[in-house]
Amino acid sequence: MNTEKPWAEGDVGKRIGANLRQFRVSREISVEALAKQIGVSKLTLIKIERGEANPTLSVIWKIANGLNIPITALLSIQSDVSIARKKDGLKLTSSNNVLVAEPLFYSHGLMELYRGYLQPRGEYLSEAHRPGVVEFVTVMSGQLTVEVDVNTYHLEECDSIRFKGDRPHKYANPSSALTILHFVISYNHL
Repeated sequence: MNTEKPWAEGDVGKRIGANLRQFRVSREISVEALAKQIGVSKLTLIKIERGEANPTLSVIWKIANGLNIPITALLSIQSDVSIARKKDGLKLTSSNNVLVAEPLFYSHGLMELYRGYLQPRGEYLSEAHRPGVVEFVTVMSGQLTVEVDVNTYHLEECDSIRFKGDRPHKYANPSSALTILHFVISYNHL
């Protein structure tokens, strides 16, 4: 039986920092070079590597895109058999706390699965992911508006959308109730 001790939520910053350092060093990229490449300050990256900071979802995306890895690679979420329980999930928040994303599963560079919570009347602008990334989003409860390029798409409960994630896109909850989402980020098209 393969059992894996889950990380406590407070350990997320330490886990991301250790993995960031490992990826950066193995690729022989200096902190300065990575900071310049992804548009995050050198001090912020140093604090993240030391486990002294819990980066926002936006900063984690920048790091993952800069290193050309899935976010879950920074989180080390992998096992032969895994169960993603709501009460035990890691929570990555946007800088304005409007979006909470819980990484669920990672499939060796092919895809990532997330559960997401978008606050009532909340909006989250996602930066473009690296070329070839495709997003699949399903509304589990509530409503969602997705803007991609100049088009806006309105989704209701159990509706899904697929789009190329290599351009800025926005998620908005037009309602007064919490919206619960499932995201699949696919790297198959790289």
